[in-house]
Amino acid sequence: MAKTTAQRQAEYRARRRQQGDTARLNTEVSLIAHIALERLARYHGLTQRQMLERLLIEPDEALCRTLEGDDFRRYVDRGVA
Repeated sequence: MAKTTAQRQAEYRARRRQQGDTARLNTEVSLIAHIALERLARYHGLTQRQMLERLLIEPDEALCRTLEGDDFRRYVDRGVA
């Protein structure tokens, strides 16, 4: 019997969780933010996931490069769930 879309998606998500290199982010954003993400991704030739990752990681890395000592440790430690 063929699997449903929901079954295939559940299996895909389970495989991704086992790899340990991703985390699921499920949230609602304003319509303006959603449209901006679509436009930015299309403009840069990226998927929305790639664009969102870039928008989060690049400023985080830039800030980490400016922090030193205890400030860096406090920032990094707060990010651990």
